[in-house]
Amino acid sequence: MRILLWHVHGSWTTAFVRGPHTYIVPVTPDRGPDGLGRARTFDWPDSVIEVPPERLRDQDVDVVVLQRPHELALVDRWLGRRPPLVYLEHNAPHGGPPGVPDTRHPAADIPGAPLVHVTHFNRLMWDAGSTETVVVEHGIVDPGPLWTGELPHAAVVVNEPVRRGRTTGTDLLPAFADAAPLDVFGMRTEGLADHLGLPPDRCRSYELTQAELHEALARRRVYVHPVRWTSLGLSLLEAMHLGMPVVALATTEVTEAVPPGAGAVSNRVDVLTDAVRDFVADPALARRTGERARAAALARYGLSRFLDDWERLLKEVTR
Repeated sequence: MRILLWHVHGSWTTAFVRGPHTYIVPVTPDRGPDGLGRARTFDWPDSVIEVPPERLRDQDVDVVVLQRPHELALVDRWLGRRPPLVYLEHNAPHGGPPGVPDTRHPAADIPGAPLVHVTHFNRLMWDAGSTETVVVEHGIVDPGPLWTGELPHAAVVVNEPVRRGRTTGTDLLPAFADAAPLDVFGMRTEGLADHLGLPPDRCRSYELTQAELHEALARRRVYVHPVRWTSLGLSLLEAMHLGMPVVALATTEVTEAVPPGAGAVSNRVDVLTDAVRDFVADPALARRTGERARAAALARYGLSRFLDDWERLLKEVTR
């Protein structure tokens, strides 16, 4: 198949384009949000091709994977036709409770386009009306069991923690920094220590490519996921694949993703910070827990299962 999709979520797309198809991503001269083209910090195969909007009408497109409401108008304008459509929703409804159960999904108004969620929690929370909905859980390109835990630090991966604030649990980081030095990875993390009033040796910031990130995470003793409200973070699943023990808030889909024995999951910050201290103090405990985390992640979020699920769905949509 020839599949048109926009480069919106680099980590998710890195797994999706490992399938057997040709993947067309729009590219514009400014490489803006609607024409980002191929990823520069992720490893994508040659089957991902860049096509400028003015050349899309000449492309054979078998199916379009929409990810944002305005992309349907781009399909009409740039292709001049509507191939079979799928709407992929990466996120839980914005804003958090109490209004979430009444949040209607924009795909509810697109006829004939099934709505695909990445978690069962998201499917439960969005109101899709009578639109067909399906869940295709995440798949991860396995980085391998790289964990060494040689650094007695806690790792956090979050983009724009200052702007996103309580949503990503930024306000909780000082408590975790008291339990162990924090290494925070992600876009626009610079200045985080000053924002939180933490000394530099308790909160360091890094922005790395995916390959560099995996190597850096694997050197840290424990992974901390303080996010209050988001979809299931791919960084959490990647940390589990690396063989890291994880410490996470028991919110959204986390309780499904992290089984007992793979880490500490709670909404009590004291329980979580105590777990960080325990893992930092006991490398053997961290290793055993990380091995269980990796086994659980491979079993549920493996790449083969993910690609098989998408293959079945795409064949149904284009039949």
